[in-house]
Amino acid sequence: MTPYLLPLLGGLLIGAAAVLLMALNGRIAGISGIAAGLVRAPFAPESLWRVAFLLGLVLGPLVVLAVTGKSGIGAPTATPVVLIAAGLLTGLGTALGGGCTSGHGVCGMARLSLRSIAATLIFMAVAIATVFITRHVL
Repeated sequence: MTPYLLPLLGGLLIGAAAVLLMALNGRIAGISGIAAGLVRAPFAPESLWRVAFLLGLVLGPLVVLAVTGKSGIGAPTATPVVLIAAGLLTGLGTALGGGCTSGHGVCGMARLSLRSIAATLIFMAVAIATVFITRHVL
């Protein structure tokens, strides 16, 4: 199996899920928005699709593990405190940015939203700077 096959398949599945969610539900496949909607109204009639979507994100690596013998996800390399802080900062960033990389980067850019294109450029610039600083400066 080529090293590019699974990422390609994953990208196709993400794209298909985003298109299907928009076509069938009229919703953007932004993970932060889906999770926030579930937290705001956990027993609302539309909670079932939100739970199914988020459960699919968690179960995806387990399916890959069952098929290939590798999950593609390594063990955490940060302490629990750093992971919790990173999660909280990510949540704050998605709230301030009006969405996350999946909502802006996958769905918004596909709709040619200038706001999403700008947000994705900022996400990528910050990610590149973070990797550079953590690997080469600290």
